[in-house]
Amino acid sequence: MNMSGLQVAVVGATGAVGNEMIRILEERDFPVEQLHLYASERSEGKNLEFQGSKIIVKKLDENSFKDIDVALFSAGASRSIEFAQIAVQSGAIVVDNSSAFRMEPNIPLVVPEVNSHCLNSESRIIANPNCSTIQLVVVLNPLHKISRIKRVVVSTYQAVSGAGQKAIDELDFQVKAKIKSEESPSENFPHQIAFNCLPQIDIFLEGGNTKEELKMINETRKILEFDDLPLSATCVRVPVYNSHSESVNIEFYEDMDSEKARAILNGSEGIEVLDDIEKLVYPMPIDISGEDDVYVGRIRDDDSLCNTINLWVVSDNLRKGAALNAVQIAECLLEKNILEV
Repeated sequence: MNMSGLQVAVVGATGAVGNEMIRILEERDFPVEQLHLYASERSEGKNLEFQGSKIIVKKLDENSFKDIDVALFSAGASRSIEFAQIAVQSGAIVVDNSSAFRMEPNIPLVVPEVNSHCLNSESRIIANPNCSTIQLVVVLNPLHKISRIKRVVVSTYQAVSGAGQKAIDELDFQVKAKIKSEESPSENFPHQIAFNCLPQIDIFLEGGNTKEELKMINETRKILEFDDLPLSATCVRVPVYNSHSESVNIEFYEDMDSEKARAILNGSEGIEVLDDIEKLVYPMPIDISGEDDVYVGRIRDDDSLCNTINLWVVSDNLRKGAALNAVQIAECLLEKNILEV
């Protein structure tokens, strides 16, 4: 414990999410005494800026976590599996952005607006949910508290930034190549992503769902503490640089309509309603990129089913879908005195 701040580590600091974590720690004035940046060997020696100073990126190894209070991991599941327990044994609390620990029964999977009550003094590793899951549960939770959800059908339109910096670069390259009528190989996606939509995110599993779709189903159930929630997901990668969109159909057991849903969402933490169809106002990725809240529009009744509504949900997947949610978890640990300055 430091009297003037915390020793904070960012693992995977040079990636798209790691960079965002550094920015958000500064933006939100998180109590950092000293920031330690780690990445793979190929990024060793790079300089990243924090609070007006240049910080050298170091190679991640088993000695990286001495005296660290909290470590924000965003370096992939294999790195988390290898190093998270080492960090904990060194005395750090780990907030992990990978899929490594999300479905472990004794590890909390947390979206602060929804289930911060899961955090306690025993929480040494906390899992950050999948980006598409986070924005979905932020919207489902306040509605479910008022009127019990019967079934959810979600279709996602996910930006390439969710697949990392190399995927962003690939879209950029393919767009420029197409304009010049040049060939553009696909290295990060199974098919060309520019000017296309790919109804596949991650690998296909037995039964036909992709791993991404199963993540959404299982993580949503865990976060909402609703183990048998009927939820169907179709996840699509679209040629958008940043911010995920979701079309969500929600059926309720009790009375619910668009007017009631709009009132509930308008008063809910972390949500902004942007819904004025007469003025063609609704959330779009190009506007929401860089914003912290989850934005909801196109709120309307589904006339084919009773007590059923449709929503359009957009959120910055690098911020609320990853880096911001991780920092908010760390802030919750401070509020609960699990982390102490």
